[in-house]
Amino acid sequence: MTFEKQWWQTAVSYQVYPRSFQDSDGDGIGDIKGITSRLDYLEKLGITAIWLSPVYASPMDDNGYDISDYEDIASIFGDMAAMDDLLAKAGQHGIKIIMDLVVNHTSDEHAWFVEAKKSKDNAFRDYYVWRDQPNELTSAFSGSAWEFDEASGQYYLHLFSKKQPDLNWENEQVRQAVYDMMNFWIDKGVGGFRMDVIDLIGKMPDDAITGNGPKLHAYLQEMNHATFGDKELLTVGETWGATPEIAKLYSAPEREELSMVFQFEHISLSHEPEQPKWDVIDLNKAKLKTIISKWQTDLAVGQGWNSLFWNNHDLPRAISIWGNDAAYRVPCAKAFAILLHLMRGTPFIYQGEEIGMTNYPFKTIDQVADIESLNMYAERLEQGYKPEAIMASIRAVGRDNARTPMQWDATDHAGFTSGQPWLAVNANYQTINAEAALADKDSIFYTYQKLIALRKQNDWVVYGDYELLATSDNVFAYLRHFEGKKYLVVVNFSDETETFDSQFIAGKGVIANRQIPKDLTQVELQPWDAFALEVVSD
Repeated sequence: MTFEKQWWQTAVSYQVYPRSFQDSDGDGIGDIKGITSRLDYLEKLGITAIWLSPVYASPMDDNGYDISDYEDIASIFGDMAAMDDLLAKAGQHGIKIIMDLVVNHTSDEHAWFVEAKKSKDNAFRDYYVWRDQPNELTSAFSGSAWEFDEASGQYYLHLFSKKQPDLNWENEQVRQAVYDMMNFWIDKGVGGFRMDVIDLIGKMPDDAITGNGPKLHAYLQEMNHATFGDKELLTVGETWGATPEIAKLYSAPEREELSMVFQFEHISLSHEPEQPKWDVIDLNKAKLKTIISKWQTDLAVGQGWNSLFWNNHDLPRAISIWGNDAAYRVPCAKAFAILLHLMRGTPFIYQGEEIGMTNYPFKTIDQVADIESLNMYAERLEQGYKPEAIMASIRAVGRDNARTPMQWDATDHAGFTSGQPWLAVNANYQTINAEAALADKDSIFYTYQKLIALRKQNDWVVYGDYELLATSDNVFAYLRHFEGKKYLVVVNFSDETETFDSQFIAGKGVIANRQIPKDLTQVELQPWDAFALEVVSD
């Protein structure tokens, strides 16, 4: 290998959504001390890094993705002393903290925007995007992306909530302020940054360009050189519009931008192209294989780097929307894990994924907290949709599915809080919880633990080439090639009994959710069977 190996290529990251992870003070909201109290659990799982969703000061219009002070901590999560303690204690457990960097927009309560609204001549006015007339741009949270400010007679841009005004990255002062803030956190010892909707910072609103604007990569190279470029930090950009070629622009080492990106092409299979995510369709498994394989092969080692994920705070639980979280929950969850974690790239686990947490059976809109879901509900009611049809969409893909509290044990509120949780705990917590998982040597948790260990201990998992094998639509099978050896991964991605047939000779077993076959001719796969083993060619 001629490329330079990086620690984050063998790493496995675990996303913590602080509000829902562990409450330490009984107010029903998870907090930083709660996260610190669970580091032993995360070390046992084996993860290398925590991606920490925002804990900065915020009015919480979008659960912390609306930041009012980048260098302070929201009081509901604790204070800077608690944050410093988490950084120190995580380090003692061999875990790095990856901060969520939200710099496409701020809160409308950020001091910059408070000043910007005072007058057109204010020194901070140009920190944001103002126009005399709106154009057709729409917000990701429904409605126009422009909000009228009566005091100044102008509109400001907000690609998300009207309480999340977009920063003007063409302003050099804005960029320098962001870099100064990033260096503040780097000096505190963070392990890197997950960059929220970073593909939007190069927006050209007058041309209706939001993602992948012409100056985007120049901004990222400038950011790299001004902050993390000479340090061994993990940087991952959230890039909804990325293709493998675009991903190379972000992550090819010689371009000096980011370590990797989150791309969402596979996630978008939950709905028709160009249609809202709420109009859910059945998964096209042939397309899933094609998309995942494209990213595995087109983003070659040394040309860029993949992230690997099924779940995050914005997505439904994968085993609920694409798997079977009832009859086959345990083998299904293990199959999802085995399929993903033996691919090339850096895996990201979302809290609760490792114990097989599921979507929440929302019945009525008053059970929902997410601003995106609430706005969609109101908008579709006006359009004549029936309430139950709207709720069906929220049950399938609403963001609150991922945000229900972490299920730690079978005590009240799943051990998440001694108070009243901010969002209801899934009623299945009495059987699906971390305590039960740790007590069961055959649980989903230990499959994840073994997969994490395999990645740390085997270069073929990290760097091997990928080859998709021809199978029926329901069977996902691929080879990893490394230094003359071949490793076969086979997953029955369905509730049906399937057959896998090959001329390979089975060698040493790697992992399975039921059993590893000794003969690879006419293997009968039970629903959600998954296995991996070394093979030799016939």
